[in-house]
Amino acid sequence: MLKISETALRQINEIVERHKGRKGPVKLMLHDIQHELGYIPFEAMERIAEAANVSVSEVYGVVTFYTQFTTEPKGKHVVNVCMGTACYVNNAQVLLDKVLELTKSPVNGTSKDGLFSVDATRCLGACGLAPVAIIDDKVYGTALQTGLAEARIREIIAEERKD
Repeated sequence: MLKISETALRQINEIVERHKGRKGPVKLMLHDIQHELGYIPFEAMERIAEAANVSVSEVYGVVTFYTQFTTEPKGKHVVNVCMGTACYVNNAQVLLDKVLELTKSPVNGTSKDGLFSVDATRCLGACGLAPVAIIDDKVYGTALQTGLAEARIREIIAEERKD
């Protein structure tokens, strides 16, 4: 288990205090902590449970139910490749394989240099653009179809490496 910093603990406490007493605060707190820290440490789940007067297992259940939450730190750039039906039949596996090769990241993991995290996700809700990838909250769609996938994804990943 990771040991989080005092700074991270302060951020967690500030977020919890900001939402404490509001209706349905658990998901709001989780969202803000994920945004600030890039993941949800166990200590945050304990603090949220205490503030919301629910069990830690209930908070953990929310974290593990929603795919946008993670309990592990992510890389500087996060790549989500949709593997839903529409994307899959439009060669999402080819796209995912190319992303993994270019980023040197394992699927649902982070590259050794900490630059990229690549996740194979369920439907991203952009079926009309299949196959779809989201890189740092920017949606890339139909330009990633098989014929263009390698050149386009190579260009995108190279651009992200510069940042």
